[in-house]
Amino acid sequence: MKRGYFLVFLAASMWGTLGIFATYIYHYGVDSFTMVFWRVLFALIILGSYIAVFLRENPFTRERLGFYALYGLVGVFAFYTLYFYTVKISSVGFAVLLVYTAPAFSVILGRMIFGEPLTGEKVVALILVLTGVILVAGNVDFSVNHLALLTGIATGFTYALYGVLAKFGVRHERPERVLFMTLFFGLLFLAPFSKFSVPAGAIPYLLGLAFFPTFLGYVLYNYALKEVEVSRASIVATVEPVVAIVLAYVLFGESLTVLQLLGGALIIGASLLVHVRGEEKQGEALLEETH
Repeated sequence: MKRGYFLVFLAASMWGTLGIFATYIYHYGVDSFTMVFWRVLFALIILGSYIAVFLRENPFTRERLGFYALYGLVGVFAFYTLYFYTVKISSVGFAVLLVYTAPAFSVILGRMIFGEPLTGEKVVALILVLTGVILVAGNVDFSVNHLALLTGIATGFTYALYGVLAKFGVRHERPERVLFMTLFFGLLFLAPFSKFSVPAGAIPYLLGLAFFPTFLGYVLYNYALKEVEVSRASIVATVEPVVAIVLAYVLFGESLTVLQLLGGALIIGASLLVHVRGEEKQGEALLEETH
């Protein structure tokens, strides 16, 4: 179980680099849909090569195509479309804040679909996470329209659904192939909204975006979901904005306030809480099996 939590932490750390790469890419005038399209395309090439060369398998599968189409529609196209639209009609801080309603949805969905217990530490961790994200988001303008609120909450819901669908996917297939097929269908849905040319200078950053937060991030997370409950993984994954603000501080000299540090501490505390309690519960289960 410990390895699963460590994989979630590594995945969230990879996702935390997304804003760094995006900042460099935006300097070249690349719009959001085009950036996501090339991110997914390059990730498919990297992932497909890895599966073919190192795993010696065909990355494509003809099985459960309907499932992968739904997964790509929800986990790639819908999530990013809703996220970027929320940013457009509100602010980045507001959009990020509502993305991290995902752990609350994950706890509910995990209970309804997988029968994951709704424990006291999960509730406490959720409160810590939501409080921490509010503090990390900084000066968020809450005077936004109702549409932004709806699309923002929908973003958090689709983010939670990604974990649920991943849990189903890795039960029957390698995490790498699950990710490949999901990205493949996501690319098909993204193509009509994207441009097919980008400045040459943006390509190295697009490759970095494809490799670290996409290829590594999602493969690590999918592997983690073979061992960790969806609800617990979603809570631990909220260390992503903490990593993001620290990297922004180190690389771009962005301000890092006391409240943001406090928010980061609350998020990390929530992650440690579900990790430690998860380890204790596993130990208790193993002890019962030996008696």
